Amino acid sequence: MRVLRVSHSAVVDAWRDRERQLRAQGVDVLLLSARRWDEGGRRVALEPRPGEDVRGVRTLGQHPALFVYDPRPLWRALGERWDVLDIHEEPFALATAEILALRTLRRILTRTPRGALPFIVYSAQNIDKVYPWPFRRWEHRALRDAAAISVCNHEAGRIAVAKGLRGRVEVIPLGIDPEIFFPVARGHSGRASEAAHGHSGRAGEAARGHSGRAGEAARVVVGYAGRLAPHKGVDVLIDAVALDDRLTLVIAGDGPSKRSSVERARPLGDRVVFRGPLDTGDLADFYRSLDVLAVPSLATPGWVEQFGRVAVEAMACGTPVVASATGALPDVVGGAGLLVPPGDPIALRDALVRIGTDDELGGRLRSLGPERAVACTWEVVAQRYRELYERVALRAPAGTTDPASASASAPPEVVLVAYGSPELVSSALAPLVGKYPITVVDNSSLATIREVTELAGGVYLDPGCNGGFAAGVNHALAHRQSPGADVLLLNPDATIEPPDVEELHRALRAEPDLASVGPEQVDGHGAPARVAWPFPSPVGAWVEAVGLGRLRTADDFVIGSVLLLRAEAIDDVGDLDERFFLYAEETDWAYRARQRGWRHAVVPSATAIHLGGGTSSDASRREIHFHASQERYLRKHFGTLGWAAARAAAVVGAGARAVALRGDRRASATRRAAIYLRGPIRTERALSGGRDRRPPPGAPTVAR
Repeated sequence: MRVLRVSHSAVVDAWRDRERQLRAQGVDVLLLSARRWDEGGRRVALEPRPGEDVRGVRTLGQHPALFVYDPRPLWRALGERWDVLDIHEEPFALATAEILALRTLRRILTRTPRGALPFIVYSAQNIDKVYPWPFRRWEHRALRDAAAISVCNHEAGRIAVAKGLRGRVEVIPLGIDPEIFFPVARGHSGRASEAAHGHSGRAGEAARGHSGRAGEAARVVVGYAGRLAPHKGVDVLIDAVALDDRLTLVIAGDGPSKRSSVERARPLGDRVVFRGPLDTGDLADFYRSLDVLAVPSLATPGWVEQFGRVAVEAMACGTPVVASATGALPDVVGGAGLLVPPGDPIALRDALVRIGTDDELGGRLRSLGPERAVACTWEVVAQRYRELYERVALRAPAGTTDPASASASAPPEVVLVAYGSPELVSSALAPLVGKYPITVVDNSSLATIREVTELAGGVYLDPGCNGGFAAGVNHALAHRQSPGADVLLLNPDATIEPPDVEELHRALRAEPDLASVGPEQVDGHGAPARVAWPFPSPVGAWVEAVGLGRLRTADDFVIGSVLLLRAEAIDDVGDLDERFFLYAEETDWAYRARQRGWRHAVVPSATAIHLGGGTSSDASRREIHFHASQERYLRKHFGTLGWAAARAAAVVGAGARAVALRGDRRASATRRAAIYLRGPIRTERALSGGRDRRPPPGAPTVAR
């Protein structure tokens, strides 16, 4: 596999360990990077190692979002044959727009099909910012066309999806070198022995008290490493240390707030030592010399911690960590450290003292830290990228699936998202008990649904909140019993027999480009119901408005009440969009799948019973939620203008019917016209007093 990777930050030699590991794993990577770049306040020049396949490119500008590359090397590189283009720049960045413009121009001039060179973008942005034009436009186009995005925190992935990403989201941590960051044997005090780290790694004699003895009673050596800036919370840390004489602090780093921090620490005398910036090797020794590392980052309107590499480095060295519960830090630290509220010096002091004086807690965290940091080694990070490249490069479904694969032979896993109605849940599961793995996500947290699930031999998952159908499915996918198996989505008000499930499975696996299949459906009286529909669109809305809806016969997607999803398609397309709380979540997923070359189909030889709206008797509420989801879908895939056109069509069509029809049909058309005149999402919000768009307790989350 050949990958072209562009990253201005790869000017730093340590960051290129990712590419070195990729090459060691058999990936042919050409890396284009800046010739020089300002990293951490220092001007860094690109210095390739002997034989390293990296090319320096001249850059104009120094802001990560406001610079461009010399287009000539990019143009030449794009002229070579690549399987994947990895743009390690933010989607809204000027450099990203430049690279994609050159890619498009190459495609036009060479008459290459769209999507022939799939690309990946990167983001660490975990604040939902609205950028000015044209950056907002560049961001939208990059996310819309990207095959995937790699992010270093979960919130960045959620924001990318909310802004229109159609491709896959892969959360991949920033990397560390285990040859540099590793634990050493510690003395009986728990602190790294002096012999282990030598003079360069000592926290400083002054930091250990006037006697200089590392084992002085009740002395806790606290460290900080990073930029000295207001948002990093160094002043909060100094205040925390000032609250307890047992704490001493060693600060490694530099930045614009150093002078003010030095002044703030002056009353503490030699209990606070400023070491200045440290090289990578010295930094590892520094971590080992500490009892605990503090990461006291604050949350500001324009910035929250996007990863927290120093926390991982310290944990890899066996040093416990206390971090602010903000941004990505809770995910990074996990159970291998303590979390405290940001900006709270008292809570920070208590946590630092607790780790430094509780030998059992300190020992446990020193053991857990290296175990957690293993997931961030460059080898693991490179493996994650390699797997992502393979999925993206082979994303064209045809020819990528082996019928004899584990996914084809393993029985599908049944996923049911419930909200109340345990009797329906029991009826839906009954035919499948003992035949298939069953997972029930209970958005209502009812003991009776747990009991029904356990009696059926299924796995019961309680997400702790009613996040809607899409969130429930995603929760199940994140806790799958059989990660490589296909997934059967089943509504509580639907039933399907095992022979029909087998028919669905055979049909799905018979065609390598099928992402999903569904059965024919009948209601409780045996009347057939339509299960395949054309994708919503502004043009389609006008066709229906003028009374020609019968001409829209395309079977673009299958409704999600009973739907079998291909495992490879789930991996390729990604999760359901959780903004669709009720309705259209499967439509959105199916549309994204089609954009990536997959198909959807109905299997006539399989049949299911679907009551339809069986979890709720409030038809007017369901109608509002349905149209609100249509608005979200149209806005997402056709933009503001597309939604405006579709909305106008809905108003015109409903208004005409309100004039022409009589009785209940007139009332229904009048109600629909009112919803679209006001705006479906705005109407939906009014159901809960404008607080949010979620239905109140008792409303359905799965009725279709």
